[in-house]
Amino acid sequence: MHPKKSLGQNFLTSEAAIFKMVTAAQIKPATNADSIPETIIEIGPGRGILTKSLLAAGARVIAIEKDHRLIEELQQKFANEIATSRFTLIEKDALEIEPEEIGLKKTRAYKIVANIPYYITGQILRKFLSATIQPSTMVILLQKEVVDRIIAHDKKESILSISIKAYGTPKKVGVVNRGSFFPAPNVDSAIISIENISKNFFTTETIKNSHLSEEKFFEVLKAGFAHKRKVLISNLTEISPREKIQKVFTELGFAENIRAEDLTPEDWKNIAVRI
Repeated sequence: MHPKKSLGQNFLTSEAAIFKMVTAAQIKPATNADSIPETIIEIGPGRGILTKSLLAAGARVIAIEKDHRLIEELQQKFANEIATSRFTLIEKDALEIEPEEIGLKKTRAYKIVANIPYYITGQILRKFLSATIQPSTMVILLQKEVVDRIIAHDKKESILSISIKAYGTPKKVGVVNRGSFFPAPNVDSAIISIENISKNFFTTETIKNSHLSEEKFFEVLKAGFAHKRKVLISNLTEISPREKIQKVFTELGFAENIRAEDLTPEDWKNIAVRI
């Protein structure tokens, strides 16, 4: 079976990369026959090579696969695990499914471990990080340059890195070269883990009696990064009067020529609450 370019399919073939992903997920197996194994959502299981290792680590795996051609193969390969409810296969687009639809609840944490197509990276991150029922951890394979941007490898933040850090703690686990996939993509990849995922960032008060919604925070963040060549204060005048922004900058001790890329997530929260 040939991978579909239209679905961004590059099947992972490296056992070393899979070992790193499973290790980073820190899967806690069931301690006895009566206990419940940890739940992992795998987006795009492909031929099931990562799935096999997740199951071997003791996880209960819910795999979401869009490509109908792969369904029968996966059903046959994991027939025993399906029979014992260790493996659930859902034929659907992961972007069109909500955690509640597959039986996940706030009272029970789950993790996402996946090799996702590059072209839906932003959509997948946004969907699950902002979901009503969030994963506790995400371990995913992304384009290496995207991982470096999220980590802010060059010490310069971006709208992507701030957006991720508002929800959790990202860490680069390791590089996976292009030869570790079939077919080989044109770029190298990297494994990223995002841990401690929650919405505490938006509920922790920075100013007494203040509240910061996710919607308002991202409105300010997008405005701040709207024009790369402009200083931050000029970008923010598109959503608030300049005099007000100058007052906020003075309160926070920011220079008027500071740029969006120089601020931390906490700095952005302080600006957004005051604006």
